[in-house]
Amino acid sequence: MSQLVEDLNDGGSGERQNNEKTGEAKINTLKEFGQLDIPAYKSEIHCLTISGQIEGHMVLPAQNKTTKYEHIIPQLVAVEENPDIKGLLVIMNTVGGDVEAGLALAEMIASLSKPVVSIVLGGGHSIGAAIAVSADYTFIAPTATMTIHPIRLTGLVIGVPQTYEYLDKMQDRVINFVVGHSSISVAKFRGLMFKTGDLARDIGTVLVGKDAVKCGLIDELGGLKEALARLRLIKNNMGRHTDDNVPS
Repeated sequence: MSQLVEDLNDGGSGERQNNEKTGEAKINTLKEFGQLDIPAYKSEIHCLTISGQIEGHMVLPAQNKTTKYEHIIPQLVAVEENPDIKGLLVIMNTVGGDVEAGLALAEMIASLSKPVVSIVLGGGHSIGAAIAVSADYTFIAPTATMTIHPIRLTGLVIGVPQTYEYLDKMQDRVINFVVGHSSISVAKFRGLMFKTGDLARDIGTVLVGKDAVKCGLIDELGGLKEALARLRLIKNNMGRHTDDNVPS
């Protein structure tokens, strides 16, 4: 009889612990996402978010919203290696940031063997433009903007010819990547980059939604629905090509 009572007590204690864990999990979810339950759905499409400022070799202040490139790179490797993941959706709202870190992410995304579609929501500024066009197909929301401007240096700059040569070479790397992964021409992109009169305290151009599509930088206006539909279309077409190459 005493054993039965102990078993019942243990069972009640275990149930209380499970309830407490569930309660803590819901509180954490509420803190992180602003809602109690996140829809449980195992998708074959991985969602990658590029938000805030892209953090590279220098650690940014704690109050800055950042995307750390050392956190993104392992995710991209996992996407490439995981057979259950069939495609990558890149959602962007970034002010830009470290040029080399952004270009490294863009190169890795472009080199994936799996289909990639990107959406620019809010903003895809500065080096964010290179990350956006690294996808197989790109979308931009009608109200989203992209700022195209020359590369800037922060901190101490030594005014010697070598500094300007280095800056020019880095700028050419960005231009060549963007032009090579979009429909915009070198002349057009350089024209947008060095345009005067559009920005109050800088040279460059702000492209709003349809303007980015019109100049050939982005493929199409659209949002989540269109991006997922295009990603599935590319994925299905790639699957058919793979099947065609399999010997009978």
